Amino acid sequence: MSIQSTLRQHPVWVLVGIALLGAVAYVVQAFIGTLVFGLFLYYATRPVYNRIEGRIGEPSVAAGISIFALALPALALVGYALLIVFRQLNDLTQSTALDPEDFGLDPTTFDRLADPATLLSTDLTQFMSTELVGSVLDSLTSAVETLTVLAIALINLFVMVALAFYLLRDDHRIAAWLLDAFGEKGTLFRRYLVAVDRDLKDIFFGNILNAVFTGTIGVITYSLLNIVAPSDVAIPAAALVGLLAGVASLIPVVGMKLVYIPVGIYMAVQSLTTAATESLWFVAVFFVVSLVIVDSIPDLVLRPYVSGQNVHVGALMLAYTLGPLLFGWYGLFLMPVLLVLVLQFARIVLPDLLAADEPPTIPLVGTPLRVPDAVETTDDQPPAGPAESAE
Repeated sequence: MSIQSTLRQHPVWVLVGIALLGAVAYVVQAFIGTLVFGLFLYYATRPVYNRIEGRIGEPSVAAGISIFALALPALALVGYALLIVFRQLNDLTQSTALDPEDFGLDPTTFDRLADPATLLSTDLTQFMSTELVGSVLDSLTSAVETLTVLAIALINLFVMVALAFYLLRDDHRIAAWLLDAFGEKGTLFRRYLVAVDRDLKDIFFGNILNAVFTGTIGVITYSLLNIVAPSDVAIPAAALVGLLAGVASLIPVVGMKLVYIPVGIYMAVQSLTTAATESLWFVAVFFVVSLVIVDSIPDLVLRPYVSGQNVHVGALMLAYTLGPLLFGWYGLFLMPVLLVLVLQFARIVLPDLLAADEPPTIPLVGTPLRVPDAVETTDDQPPAGPAESAE
């Protein structure tokens, strides 16, 4: 049934469908950051889920293990790395970009939590003391605005986790419904859907997850390494260096080296000018740790899951750069999605549509290409008639 006949035969249902589509678009627009990050969690955990589900054969259990045993602890680790970065930013800028009192925490307690050296040398049970928990609850109770922010954050986290969980468990059902509704095997829609899914897997698991993983390892590793650093030679702004290493990993081949090699050279020069060669050992340790732990481990862990790259590197770099500028924090995830949708539409759908619009060619079989020359006749011999020609 064509679109024109559908509009003529079911105008009311068409209007209802448009209204429902508008309502869904409004909800998606309101929670676009949450939904896009949930999509990222799905693609980030899908390779692990496939292995677990292949071993135990229970989709729900495999999805739960992938989310709660792997994704949530990883998010907690990323959150702690960001806590260290915020603390270091506050120290460098002498500002309060993240005020711990807004969350009911004493600034001294916040500094101790965000300092790995202090945290390792402290009994962690004192952070769960009755007095500390009571003070936090009292502060939160008196701060209605803070409670609202925390409640919204928890709701968003729940939606992200729930979306990733159900996508992991039921993605095959969703794909089957889409193919049944819009196309069968071998159709244009199927080719488009498969290409988009492949590219999003490569981008989210191969690039963005690698950057998040690398940045988290860099922040924590460099912060811990600074604990044993000589007093005159230390990693400058260790947490920020680790964060920049994660961001630079988006650049192919030379990414992280653009960060830790200049920092290592700076530390070596500082060691030679201030402490002769006594602290060069720490510079060597910094290079080895950067190469082995920060640079190599993420690549060895994630690279086997990435089969290839189908999106141009330059286009991806523009998407990573322009996305946060246009949309905010979630633009890092949303802009690559838009890029893949547009790119695969131009690759797969558009040529098919243009080919369908071309006018059909008329076969010329049996049609003369030119008019034959007229037969010359004379006055004495008239042209042959039909009967004579047949003879």
